[in-house]
Amino acid sequence: QVQLVESGGGLVQAGGSLRLSCAASGSIFSKNTMGWYRQAPGKQRDLVATISTGATTNFVDSVKGRFTISRDNAKNTVYLQMNSLKPEDTAVYYCNAVGSRYGSTWPLASWGQGTQVTVSS
Repeated sequence: QVQLVESGGGLVQAGGSLRLSCAASGSIFSKNTMGWYRQAPGKQRDLVATISTGATTNFVDSVKGRFTISRDNAKNTVYLQMNSLKPEDTAVYYCNAVGSRYGSTWPLASWGQGTQVTVSS
């Protein structure tokens, strides 16, 4: 059974930085693209960054140039480095393996507990 454990969230002032980590158990990590999602209060959960098994990365426009995603295959861990944080980045952040086909994406595993990121203005 796959387990995803996110950590590293916290309260930070606008302009600050945080580094999130996600440890994945099971074989899902090594075989799949991994992604970070976020869900703000009252909003849907959105995919914001992905990294393929070959380390190709993609980001939504709102975080491009501010966030980087990386993975350590030896540790089954994916990271999200978040710089120049804005209040609108406030959300619960989740990681998951990401399936994709014909431009659509979907999470492959059950969700972990997520990690709260709060950016104050």
